[in-house]
Amino acid sequence: MITVVSGLPRSGTSLMMQMIVAGGIPPLTDGLRTADENNPKGYFEWEPAKSLEQNPGAIAAGEGKVVKIISALLPLLPEDHDYRIVFMMRPLAEVIASQNSMLRRLGKEVPRTSTHSVMAAFEKHLRETEKLLSTRREMAVLKVEHARVLSDPAEQAARVAAFLGGGLKVESMAAQVEHALHREKRESPQDGRVVVGQVR
Repeated sequence: MITVVSGLPRSGTSLMMQMIVAGGIPPLTDGLRTADENNPKGYFEWEPAKSLEQNPGAIAAGEGKVVKIISALLPLLPEDHDYRIVFMMRPLAEVIASQNSMLRRLGKEVPRTSTHSVMAAFEKHLRETEKLLSTRREMAVLKVEHARVLSDPAEQAARVAAFLGGGLKVESMAAQVEHALHREKRESPQDGRVVVGQVR
């Protein structure tokens, strides 16, 4: 069994990785992308995820572990494994705001793209992803709302732990939630400047 944390970039996937690792499931990561101002506790990324189309067998390293696979890469997961997928849900306006803020903190320009166009692209992608997940029998899915993790971490930690088979340290999972680190929940896109898929 491979545990997967997925969702759009900046939807809370790194936070959920922190929680599940604190609960007792070891992570599959490469350590190439280190913690920074945008993700002070780390990104928990695994670079081979981007090359699963060419090397699908690499995911076997995730057996018994938890790995972050952004939603755009879920179709690349091979069918010869069983997956428990914790899928993070966050309002699209917050996702966009978080992506924009991250680019600004990195000193990069936020491309000028229609907010409506980006929202429509995200919505289409999420519909396609949900359809995919509903047809892949080897994929069990639990949707988790980012806002509910912040408002009631103990309840959501218990919910995730139960989905993952129990036996995890729920209190340690809940303790990973630090509200001070979640700055974009009250922000919104500005001046139509949005970006898709460039940050995690």
